[in-house]
Amino acid sequence: MKSATISGKRLLAASAAFAATALVLAGCAGGANTGTGSSGSLTIGTTDKVTTLDPAGSYDNGSFAVMNQVFPFLMNTPYGSPEVKPDIAVSGTFTSPTEYTVILKKGLKFANGHDLTSSDIKFTFDRQLKINDPNGPASLLVNLESVSAPDPTTVVFKLKSANDQTFAQVLSSPAGPIVDEQVFSADKVTPDQTIVKGDAFAGQYTITSYKFNELIAYKANPGYQGLLGKAKTANVNVKYYASSSNLKLDVQKGGIDVAFRSLSATDIESLRTDKNVKVVDGPGGEIRYIVFNFNSQPYGATSTTPDPAKALAVRQAAADLVDRASIAKQVYKNTYTPLYSYVPAGLTGATEVLKTLYGDGNGGPSLDKAKAALAAAGVSTPVSLDLQYNNEHYGPSSGDEYALVKDQLEKGGLFKVNLQQTEYVQYVKDRVKDVYPAYQLGWFPDYSDADNYLSPFFVKENFVGNHYDNPDVQALIAQQLSTTDKAARTKLIEEIQAKVAADLSTLPLLQGAQVAVVGKSVTGTDQTLDASFKFRYAALAKS
Repeated sequence: MKSATISGKRLLAASAAFAATALVLAGCAGGANTGTGSSGSLTIGTTDKVTTLDPAGSYDNGSFAVMNQVFPFLMNTPYGSPEVKPDIAVSGTFTSPTEYTVILKKGLKFANGHDLTSSDIKFTFDRQLKINDPNGPASLLVNLESVSAPDPTTVVFKLKSANDQTFAQVLSSPAGPIVDEQVFSADKVTPDQTIVKGDAFAGQYTITSYKFNELIAYKANPGYQGLLGKAKTANVNVKYYASSSNLKLDVQKGGIDVAFRSLSATDIESLRTDKNVKVVDGPGGEIRYIVFNFNSQPYGATSTTPDPAKALAVRQAAADLVDRASIAKQVYKNTYTPLYSYVPAGLTGATEVLKTLYGDGNGGPSLDKAKAALAAAGVSTPVSLDLQYNNEHYGPSSGDEYALVKDQLEKGGLFKVNLQQTEYVQYVKDRVKDVYPAYQLGWFPDYSDADNYLSPFFVKENFVGNHYDNPDVQALIAQQLSTTDKAARTKLIEEIQAKVAADLSTLPLLQGAQVAVVGKSVTGTDQTLDASFKFRYAALAKS
């Protein structure tokens, strides 16, 4: 990929969120970490791989974990809260129903010395929409029409639909990391080494050394001016593991200070009794699910025997056969719970529509119902289904999870499942190229609102990229985004889940919590394992 370094700032124009009425979010000089300096060092271990450091090219938890440390946001969530507040901004306000105006703090700079102005903000969001990478988060910006920068500290977002109830949260999401227009390409994903060499960071940390999916060295950024305050620890090293068993061994023996994503449920259960470590649990919005590709699945649109009715029957039969409770208990020791809809339990608007619609009507499987669905559509059995999963990115228990899914689907001879797995960096490329008829995905929310489990999945140009296209669902998603009456919005969210459940674009399986394992002297873990679902290294320290 060509390195595209911009020689200078673009010229700024010469002239100078959650309700229809103006909403001003007061600026905050510092979060819970308001110390004047940082000291010490610690090492974090993870199996959660990075795909790219460029926010336009990745939409996965491993990459976003890095971005949360090094990039600034207009809006962010303070420690211990899912509610957004200004980060490098002074305020955010609806100045009209379709205009959201952000005022930046003055004197902002990137670590490389470049000024951080409204021009960088406009550049950041313009390139997200222009690049529109299939593995990127541009689908979160579906309601963004344009961005203007009338002066160096003012940014105006023009929205397609009025009164967007989620837009301030979107600015804190994977679509929101602010990048340096003098380092990043305007129309292509920028290579990691270009970003690191350009020192294009303005978050709590900068990256001083970068070895792709092996080791990242971070240093506290003294110039950070955002919501979260100074980092408690001056130097953080993140070590990437291919094996969760090695991750467990290292945290047990003190080779690393923190293990975060992904230890097996058995390992976590074992570590709870180890006196040398602490297991810290936090609220979870993670979901695990199967994606059906509407083109390449059995009887899909580009298969040798396309038939929408038969394709739907295949999805329905799968939904009738899966036994979520067995997966949660046998594989995950109940660290996950069954998920019976698209919005997880605990969020406003969540239902359990799949529980009654499929299987035995009470959450369990039903072979008879699966047989009937296939027979009614004239589907010959067994149905041959290639099912892809990834042990590397989604944790070591994925192999056991999908072995059990295979057994469940093959019950009664209705399916013949061919399980396959691919290295994750290739996996994310293949899945959006219709290579996999059905495959595993997991999801960590970008913000704590039901829409984050709807828009990225079910708008026409969605992150899943499985060719699901239901105009009625899309219209309802747009409607709920701009509905200010909470009760009315909740009903719309429930209606969306019902319609998607009838189509089965994806098959939700499980909902899980956040878990970190830390050395006895590590503090701050409970502070960052919060409902924002962002694991911020700057909250951590060793006593």
